[in-house]
Amino acid sequence: MEQSKRLAYSILVSRVFLFLFISALVLAHPCSVMGSEVKEKTLSLGDCIEIALNNATSAKKAKSNLKLQGSDVLRSYGNFLPKISVSATYTPSSLSQSYVQYYLDAPPLKIKSESGTVNLSLTTSLNLFNGFSDYASLQSALDKEQAAGYTLSRALQTIVYDVTQYYYQVLMNRDLLNIARENLLSIKDQLTLTDRQFQIGLKSRTDLYQQQAAAAESGLSVIQAETKMQRSRLELLRRLQIDPSTRITLDSNPKELIRVLSSKPDIDSLVTIALEGRSDLKSKKLETRAAKWQITQSRSAWYPHLALNANASTAGTDFLRQSYGGSSIEYSYPPVSDQLRNSIGYSVGLSLSWSIFDGFQTSYNVQSAKVNHLNQKFDYDDLKNNIVIDIQQATNDYASALMQIETSKVSLTASSSAFEDIKRKYELGATGFVELSTARTSLFNARSNLSQATYNLALQKSVLDYATGTIPIP
Repeated sequence: MEQSKRLAYSILVSRVFLFLFISALVLAHPCSVMGSEVKEKTLSLGDCIEIALNNATSAKKAKSNLKLQGSDVLRSYGNFLPKISVSATYTPSSLSQSYVQYYLDAPPLKIKSESGTVNLSLTTSLNLFNGFSDYASLQSALDKEQAAGYTLSRALQTIVYDVTQYYYQVLMNRDLLNIARENLLSIKDQLTLTDRQFQIGLKSRTDLYQQQAAAAESGLSVIQAETKMQRSRLELLRRLQIDPSTRITLDSNPKELIRVLSSKPDIDSLVTIALEGRSDLKSKKLETRAAKWQITQSRSAWYPHLALNANASTAGTDFLRQSYGGSSIEYSYPPVSDQLRNSIGYSVGLSLSWSIFDGFQTSYNVQSAKVNHLNQKFDYDDLKNNIVIDIQQATNDYASALMQIETSKVSLTASSSAFEDIKRKYELGATGFVELSTARTSLFNARSNLSQATYNLALQKSVLDYATGTIPIP
């Protein structure tokens, strides 16, 4: 019975190894299994940022909005210029018929008139006063255009920040995968040694089974690390917006990892920098001011509107022929060009309009503009408070990341020494598998923690730069 259990256990362990091996092959070479050609690229952080800035739809939308706001400013300037319109009408043939009674005792005569005419007209109108609507509209458009520029700047910073986060995430997961693989190799070497010792009677069958289980568990950790690394790589590809089937290799020693601060930064100075330099805060402030100008624009309907109008027109008749009572008369006119030149007429006038009652529509528009301005002000104040909180949190997280680095280094040194001592004792039979497994787990965790702490420090530096709005845009 005992022998059957051992045989079943050995078969189970062998199947686990086979499953892990096949899964590793599929994860390591997914595209080769599918039989498709794979594109490969080697990218640094700068390359990733440049690709993302060129492909990101958020940046393209922000640029389009900035262009639209520029057109709105031009339109607002145009409101101060006179409006000019030209009209021309050419009627080559016109026929009209009517009845005219010249005498009371005579029947009415039917008159038939045929003519050809040309009419030209030039009209212009200049707004003199419309309740400051044009001025308020211009100021609002200027503020919105400047705000759109700051929004674009913040959108670019967000792209840089997002790509940087996932770039470091891929590197960290890759390091954790390498650590897991090295741990698996170490356990396999130990399994080989234990198997030999079992063959010569230095180790029990239980020790051999425990080593096999540890190797299987370590192989599972490798697959989990591989899956996590692939997931982060796909998330990076999502932000680069390139072909998802592209295989990318990242810079193994990015210089950006050493661009960290050696001590906890001063919160007050960072808050000052952020409140003065954050593009989104500047944008929101300008949008709030633009909303205030819209209140003035809405109030303009309560004031009278005064405009200066001018008109110049001329007309000419090509021919005129009238028929009545069986006789026909054709009138003779000078050439049409002479008529157009000599028949020019002008008119200049002022027009005043004042809406006395519009069903409270203007009152509603004013209240709507006031509410919009108040909401924009609330958003500005909320954003300002959130910036201060984000900086405080980012600063504390950065200080914590610094301490984690030092703690992880001490832990790794101690775990390495402890593992080497226990490993030698285990090989000599002076200690058991539990102590060896515990020491190996501690070493594996220490190496993983140091790698995570290293990249976490770089990530927190990026968070700090994003919170203060000092992320450089290439």
